[in-house]
Amino acid sequence: MDSLGATLVVEDDHKTARAICAALEAEKYKVVATHSGDRALSLLERHSFDVIVLDWMLAGRTGIQIIEWLRKKGDRTPVLLLTARDAVADRVRGLDAGADDYLVKPFAIDELLARVRVLLRRTDDRATHRRVADLDVDSINRIVQRAGKRISLTPREFDLLWYLVRHAGKTVGRATLARDLWNEPRRATPIDNVIDVHIAHLRRKIDEGHAAKLLHTVRGVGFTLREMNA
Repeated sequence: MDSLGATLVVEDDHKTARAICAALEAEKYKVVATHSGDRALSLLERHSFDVIVLDWMLAGRTGIQIIEWLRKKGDRTPVLLLTARDAVADRVRGLDAGADDYLVKPFAIDELLARVRVLLRRTDDRATHRRVADLDVDSINRIVQRAGKRISLTPREFDLLWYLVRHAGKTVGRATLARDLWNEPRRATPIDNVIDVHIAHLRRKIDEGHAAKLLHTVRGVGFTLREMNA
């Protein structure tokens, strides 16, 4: 689930959810679905997704509350908000909360797919410079600075940092890093050890001497890059 191309569908109408999931899966998206806002939060705390298709009215947390929670913790995952509310004020409220796009029910599945494609294009890997708190990463020149001070990284450390920066605010598992950075399709103790060593070196280089720590271990899950005061 922490892989690129993963889509979270949160829709409490089972028939609508099945139609959305079937259409996305036919387009080769990796889909995870839930009907509950609280379950969606649990999934988002533990996994990384590339786009979220999110109903407004849900059992438990509402779609708006989920978006606000995401944005508050710095997670910029694109969100397509689905709702039967078609008043301009409702659209404004959804967009102001942090939704990237808005689709009024009933909608055509082809339009939903088109909007998902647009959201993914906006957040593809063409971005060459990213910032998390006071950490700046330039992927073209492979320059890393924190609070204006240059940080020297090995090529592998830079690749690891860039991956984490691209997924800032999300938890990235060891299996994902093993597959996407080390080209190891399956986790094993030796590669886990290698990953842990690189994480330790990277943490020392970007966090040592700074009160606000950026690289955190999520016990039993993986790693996340986000600002958190010591």
